[in-house]
Amino acid sequence: MTRSTENGQMTRAQLWEMPRGKFGRNQAVFGFALLFAIWHVLTNVYLTEPGLWQNAIHFAGFAFLASVTLSPWGKKSNQTWAWVIDILYGLLVASAALWVAWAESGLYERSLAVTGLGWQFTAIDWAAGILLIFACIDLSRRVSGWVIPILIGLSLSYILFLGTMLPGVFRSASLPLNDVLFRTLYNDEGVFGILATISVTNITLFMIFGGFLVVSGASNFVIEVSKVVAGRIKGGAAFVAVISSALTGTISGSAIANTASTGVITIPLMKANGFRPQFAAGVEAAASTGGQLMPPIMGAGAFVMASYTSIPYGTIVAVSVVPAILYFLSVAFIVRIEAVKYDAGAKIDLTVDRRKMISGGLVFVIPLAVMIWLLLSGVTPPYAACWAIVAVIGTSWATSVVAYFNKDGTFKPVNMGPSRIAEALVSGIRSAIMTAILLTAIGIMNNAIVTSGVGNGFSLMIAQWSQGSLVLAIALIALASLVLGMGLPVTAAYIILAILTAPALAGIMADGLIVEQLIAGISDPSKSALFALVDHPLAAQVASGMTKPEAWELIRNIPFEIAVTIRPVLIDPSTQTVFLLTAHLIIFWLSQDSNVTPPVCLAAFTAAGIAGSRPMATGFESWKIAKGLYVVPLMFAYTPLISGELIEVLQIGFFALFGIYATNALIQWYAEGPLSPITLPLLVLGGIGTYWPLAWLPNIVGATAILIAIALSSRNKTGAHMVPEGG
Repeated sequence: MTRSTENGQMTRAQLWEMPRGKFGRNQAVFGFALLFAIWHVLTNVYLTEPGLWQNAIHFAGFAFLASVTLSPWGKKSNQTWAWVIDILYGLLVASAALWVAWAESGLYERSLAVTGLGWQFTAIDWAAGILLIFACIDLSRRVSGWVIPILIGLSLSYILFLGTMLPGVFRSASLPLNDVLFRTLYNDEGVFGILATISVTNITLFMIFGGFLVVSGASNFVIEVSKVVAGRIKGGAAFVAVISSALTGTISGSAIANTASTGVITIPLMKANGFRPQFAAGVEAAASTGGQLMPPIMGAGAFVMASYTSIPYGTIVAVSVVPAILYFLSVAFIVRIEAVKYDAGAKIDLTVDRRKMISGGLVFVIPLAVMIWLLLSGVTPPYAACWAIVAVIGTSWATSVVAYFNKDGTFKPVNMGPSRIAEALVSGIRSAIMTAILLTAIGIMNNAIVTSGVGNGFSLMIAQWSQGSLVLAIALIALASLVLGMGLPVTAAYIILAILTAPALAGIMADGLIVEQLIAGISDPSKSALFALVDHPLAAQVASGMTKPEAWELIRNIPFEIAVTIRPVLIDPSTQTVFLLTAHLIIFWLSQDSNVTPPVCLAAFTAAGIAGSRPMATGFESWKIAKGLYVVPLMFAYTPLISGELIEVLQIGFFALFGIYATNALIQWYAEGPLSPITLPLLVLGGIGTYWPLAWLPNIVGATAILIAIALSSRNKTGAHMVPEGG
């Protein structure tokens, strides 16, 4: 029997439970979600619907599920009238989405027949389109709050009338209402455009794959293997959180969900082993945030990035391996410092459940290996995800057969029978609701940005405010990401920031190379002639050369629309691709900071609830622990960490570990013992030397200085600090 409320009615959350008993609401919603999940698999490997139809069906199904499971009626949501209204509303929105797809050909025929009068929508077209836009606003509010609806309203207002009222680069001509509706519904940047395609072909399938890993018991393996790795290390309980969150976060796609799932195990474990409650919560929040940076899946970010930049998915994953390792080791270093400082984890009891580890290990390793192999072999992500799901089921059945004949109790696998397969499919659909709704809704903003050209204005503003300074531009983007992240999921924040700021950031990096050419002089007449378009006295000196300050002065006075013409001529296409990838990775990493940075840090607040610590104090703790979110993007910008040869990347990454440890020690004012007037300059100078890119002598000297500082600090240790009361 399913659980029920006190008045005998079922809550909306219980609709996702495996149905029992006679047919009712639970069976209906569960059955629809199951069929919807199966459709997502089939549409990516077998069915051949046109892209518009595929995206419309995708949104129609998720809109219906969001309507019936995320009720706006509060305590009255279980009353019959509320159910009826929500079901009818969901059906109307789904019908509107399907109508928009069906009506496309008729719209083109009518509009071509009556030239010069714009798009000829019928009354039903208008009703369906307006209802669809309203649903995007309403449902995005239900899943993520008011920020997205407000931004959608501003975006539509901007291209309808607001743009004519604004000054300078943000001034834009207004568009007729029927043109705005057409662009919103049918443009590649609109509600059923590229973002919806990413959701239906990539993200939802990987959410379903994650559901299979959880239901099959693979998540048990993650916890148990973490215990094996960390069981002999001081502070090992916290290392369990770091390792398990790294492995599960990349698949879950949500730092908050990862914190809630693994945190209920790791946070009590850390507290029991002597870690302060707010530190334990901060470690879990920081590690779960890093899960979105962890290849091969990287939450949803890698798919979005590949679609926007046209850079192969495999390339994005490959260049993200070393940065992800740096991030998680930065968290591990601060765990080590905390463990030594407060003598935490001195008596570790990390008993490993070998049955869970062995049975879950095969179900985790084999499907993940299949998926990685397929992705690296060049197949599409949806194809790889589908075969990985098949691998989960096949591995589960194979281990169940082995367990049947091997009855000594060595391992006890989860048999993925029909009921568990159904549970996994529905679990994946449930976890994908928020992303599917948001990516469709953000299409309205994306269309407004592209249609109006406001993205160019925003890029120009970043370029002007930063005055050509890359570090200042990154700081401005970090501030914008923090503000956006207060009300948006990180994937949504990344998409909006990438649209608005990636061209500017990539342009600033390209300008550095152009400055070098201007200093030397551009003798090629076909290239130097481009600067004749620039109204500045220094443009006459392009062929003869100029000083570095003069070159930067000229660069700052090149209008944005001319700069985007000059850069492709002066910069090699492969180099431009590197700059574009670098810009997107910087933005993607910075967009994660809202999970762990006060005043609104939902992953940290979730962890604080589990740990029983003060939310804001936990937020500041998680922010300190996750400082790799700021260090690594600077390395993207100023070192060839993602563009160099393998030996160069390894050199940068290896010595950066010393610099990251020194940074952590300075922030905590502790290494293997308290810092002293002697160890302080060693750590500062050593950090500078180890961060210096591709400079063997400074790197080696810096690493040596840091090792000496660590040795000296260990001699200063007179006893462990007492854990502060309230922690």
